[in-house]
Amino acid sequence: MSKTNSTEAIQLDAMDMQIVEILRGGYENHSSIAKTLGVSEGTIRNRVQRLRESGVLVVRGQIDPEILSAHQLAIIGVNVAEAKLLDAKAKEIAKLDHVLSVSIVSGRYDLMVELLVESNQGLVRFLTETLSRVKGIAKTESFLLLKSYQKYV
Repeated sequence: MSKTNSTEAIQLDAMDMQIVEILRGGYENHSSIAKTLGVSEGTIRNRVQRLRESGVLVVRGQIDPEILSAHQLAIIGVNVAEAKLLDAKAKEIAKLDHVLSVSIVSGRYDLMVELLVESNQGLVRFLTETLSRVKGIAKTESFLLLKSYQKYV
């Protein structure tokens, strides 16, 4: 499966959006989605495959982090040394262990890094042993997520 270049825009029609909305609510098989939308199972299979191959849709199991008692969700605000490094640093950080997502943002920070670590000690290890190896980071600030609603990882 080859993904479409991320700079290429893909046009989603109404049926594509309906399929995505159904899948956001939880796993549904192709047959069930087809019945809901009044089309053939093959149509849904082909559309889901196209959406996945283009990188528009990712289907995966997620869990509520509230049930992971030995884990800690955290967000790290990151400032990079030079604006021209934003994209490269975001991609580099996104590949690190424990990182769930990295976003280039506006405001006080350049990047927001979301991660799931084992306890507060896992956060300390991530900051001191993992993130510290990424060159070009000027400053970080960590935020522990104490309670989340409708959050799955």
